[in-house]
Amino acid sequence: MLTVLLLLWPVAAALLLHFFKGRAARVPALGAALVELALAAYAAFTFNTNNAGQFAYDLNWIPSAGIRFAVGMDGLSLLLVLLTAVLVPIILLSAFRRNFENESVFYALVLFMQTGLIGVFTAQDAFLFYFMWEVALIPIYFLAGVWGGVTRARVTFKFFLYTIIGSLFMLAGFVYLYFQTGPSADGLSAHNSALTSFYNLNLPVDTQLWVFWLIFAAFAVKMPIFPFHTWQPDTYTEAPAPATMLLSGIMLKMGIYGCMRWLIPVVPLGTDYWQNLVLILAIIGIIYGAIIAIRQQDVKRLIAYSSLSHVGLMIAGVFSLTQMGMQGAAIQMLAHGVNVVGMFFIADAIERRTGTRNIADLGGLTRKAPVLTVCFLVLLLGTVALPLTNGFVGEFLLLAGVYQFNAWMGAVAGVTIILGAVYLLRMFQRVMLGPDSSFTESFTDLTGAELALLVPLIVLVFWIGLFPNTFLHLSEGSVLGILNEVVNR
Repeated sequence: MLTVLLLLWPVAAALLLHFFKGRAARVPALGAALVELALAAYAAFTFNTNNAGQFAYDLNWIPSAGIRFAVGMDGLSLLLVLLTAVLVPIILLSAFRRNFENESVFYALVLFMQTGLIGVFTAQDAFLFYFMWEVALIPIYFLAGVWGGVTRARVTFKFFLYTIIGSLFMLAGFVYLYFQTGPSADGLSAHNSALTSFYNLNLPVDTQLWVFWLIFAAFAVKMPIFPFHTWQPDTYTEAPAPATMLLSGIMLKMGIYGCMRWLIPVVPLGTDYWQNLVLILAIIGIIYGAIIAIRQQDVKRLIAYSSLSHVGLMIAGVFSLTQMGMQGAAIQMLAHGVNVVGMFFIADAIERRTGTRNIADLGGLTRKAPVLTVCFLVLLLGTVALPLTNGFVGEFLLLAGVYQFNAWMGAVAGVTIILGAVYLLRMFQRVMLGPDSSFTESFTDLTGAELALLVPLIVLVFWIGLFPNTFLHLSEGSVLGILNEVVNR
């Protein structure tokens, strides 16, 4: 029942927020998110790494169709549930720094999205997974479309079009797989949509080749992977900062998780056939994102392309089909979520104080904001994978996994570390250490509330970097189980 509580609590809190008006909705929204964090922490402390799936709940949702409301957590699911539960309160706190129209609706949408995200990470039924996938999409569409920038209508429509088309392809793939399954456990339906039933299918190779692309389409857009990425930079830039944090910090992990949980073990022969192509696209995305990031003058847009580059490496690690690659992807999802949320928060803090995100208009912030400088530098060094920070562990395992699969691919993918250092350190040098600008004359340092928001992220930067086994131990069993599904079939 704990998983069900994790799903229902944000929905209940979101509905209650409609009784609060304006700024009064802030505290109950944050309180609800902190309760969710406490529930996730309890799940982590009581989780037994020796058991494959825990906190399960199984309800016969649509008996005549063999569709069940089946949820539960293994180590991989738990990592992403924890990431969601940790980041949502921080994202809500960051939203307090700005005034939004209809704040109760804004914060309710964030909580609704939290339910969709946790549902994606815990669903054990294909159609429940698809349902939660769409539940997570709808709130972010309104968050970006209603409270976004000047071109939000065009940008949000493009984002929605990309994601909904990809989702429909995935639904078509799930429907086909559903009709290949046997009777439901209770015998009320000729077919069922359980994850384990999809794993047990023995589809011929030629079928797996096209089913792979039906399912992968949704994940390719959501991550995103080159060339399905064109919605990302504009959406990240035009969306309000909290929505950008949700998109980059948590939502893109839905695609990577989906590949690990719903794609690779279900169509392993199709994955094996298309593996090289996906790896090539991922590596192109790594280099392309980094090169475009070097040319950016908008801080927020630079971070968006940086995210594209880093996600490309995670995709490459997953499709290397090695234990190190998949373990690297699991811990890097955590590290990337922490770092990118912190980076976008700092970009927003700078914009709120100066009215600009243009790198050329900024400079000399270190002399006026030493605390901001230290926080920015820690998060930036985590992003460029400095040893002893969170980014180093994941990127080392990812590169080792890709290198284990193909040495040349591993070498090319490793360029991301060099290029990442180029564009991020250059941005830091110009914004924080450059000459003073008229935009930064009255710049002030972080407030106590802003520092309290960043401290948990900085703690995680070093916690994951210094004690990675805390998290790797959780995901190890799940990763081995996924690889075993591939090997045995």
